[in-house]
Amino acid sequence: MKYSVPPIGLATCPLLNMIKIHHTLLSAFGPQNWWPADTPEEVLFGTILTQNTSWKNAKNAISALKTAGKLNFEAVSQMGLDELALLVKPARFLNQKAKALKVFADYFGNNYNFSLEKMRGVNYLVVRNELLNLHRIGPETADSMLLYALEKPVFVIDAYTKRIFSRHGFIKKEASYDAIQKFFMDNLPKDVKLYNEFHALIVRTGYLFCKPKPLCDHCPLLNSKIQLHRTQEENFD
Repeated sequence: MKYSVPPIGLATCPLLNMIKIHHTLLSAFGPQNWWPADTPEEVLFGTILTQNTSWKNAKNAISALKTAGKLNFEAVSQMGLDELALLVKPARFLNQKAKALKVFADYFGNNYNFSLEKMRGVNYLVVRNELLNLHRIGPETADSMLLYALEKPVFVIDAYTKRIFSRHGFIKKEASYDAIQKFFMDNLPKDVKLYNEFHALIVRTGYLFCKPKPLCDHCPLLNSKIQLHRTQEENFD
């Protein structure tokens, strides 16, 4: 879906600024085609395995599960923790991640009979609360599951999002996850494809340019002249 915006530099509200940033990054990098997975169930595995490690490591663990014929939660529910831990070892924190996958598998089987369609049929706020009660699933992981696997309109907040948008003056550096998420969802059309692509573009920008020591000279946002919106910062504590 395309959204009409005025030329760069003329935005007078957060909505237009946010859409312009999305357009700027999309023009710079093109579609990101996230989440990189063959199936929605594989996305669920990825959201857990990529915690506190690189995507390369998570992908290696996914490949190991796939090769062993265990890349489905019904199979995981029947595995021992030690066997599972060996397969997910490339993703680091093998015992914790094996436990997280097992706990999720039991929850998924008991509540939804391993059916993503049944899970999609439940209000996403209910599912989100359920997910947040599971082992090692925090807001970012839960929202990644909701957006990328279940296709629910939930904007994912990560370290890159917080760093980029605090540096550009949209939010305070110390703002909470919920406050930042509210800012995005209040100032963007409620659209799954938009949320998906925008978050992926933010990750790409953060990975390439908005590092702890930023590389601003080459960042596409440097020359976009996005108008900063600081007037509502006090609402983002």
